[in-house]
Amino acid sequence: THALNMAIRTLVSPGDRVLISGFEHNAVTRPLHALGARVTVAGRKLFSWEDTLADFDRALSEKPVAAIFTHVSNVFGYVLPVEQLAELCRLHGVPFLVDAAQSAGSRPVSLKKWGAEFIAMPGHKGLLGPQGTGLLLCGRDPEPLMQGGTGSLSIQQDMPDFLPDRGEAGTGNVPGICGLAAGLKAIAAREEREAMRAAQGLAGLGLRVFTGPHQAGVLSFLPPDGDCETAAERFAARGVALRAGVHCAPTAHESAGTLETGTVRASFGPDASPEQTR
Repeated sequence: THALNMAIRTLVSPGDRVLISGFEHNAVTRPLHALGARVTVAGRKLFSWEDTLADFDRALSEKPVAAIFTHVSNVFGYVLPVEQLAELCRLHGVPFLVDAAQSAGSRPVSLKKWGAEFIAMPGHKGLLGPQGTGLLLCGRDPEPLMQGGTGSLSIQQDMPDFLPDRGEAGTGNVPGICGLAAGLKAIAAREEREAMRAAQGLAGLGLRVFTGPHQAGVLSFLPPDGDCETAAERFAARGVALRAGVHCAPTAHESAGTLETGTVRASFGPDASPEQTR
């Protein structure tokens, strides 16, 4: 979240027009709201790359100051066409930020290949690192955010002008860095396969399952009566830990038509066993 705040406030000034996808987390929409940005939402059709790309192409022609889009929806596991969106942004000359919170560690993420201004990701999800850690990959120096004061001392008081030192006014988080390194070594992605197995089983129970092409290891579903809290409690009684509600992404729920009900959400890590999935 701190990485997103840094990147957003580098790219966006109060009142600017910004383009986002229809599946963004509060960590993107709330800073934009605080800045008073004029937000355009593009691509609201779940699991449809065609709709997402066509909507973005139209919206980018209006020349927003920046585009921000998630790599994978934290609610529905929808994998957005990031490479194609990046190409469209470059074509229209619009800088962009990728929120890789749900994808880093399980899907390829490349600052150089995409040509992004920034890619932000937490350490405690797919990277299997400690909570409170994260990464911000920078295609530019976030100078507008990191201005240092000169003061009245005779020695240099500005922060260093190079990364990562410019953003680290203190001791580096060595335990956090070591934890991230250990997590990266442990990753073995098979979560998508387990999510698909679970989707088939849940649909067989008569539940409404939100699944489709371009899906990662996150799965949302609803019981016939729409009561996701009770459904989650029933699964919990059987030793299955799920999460019910709006999942910090009302924009995504609005896009999928589940803003009023929320969903029950399951996440599958790289170490999910067939026994756990059953």
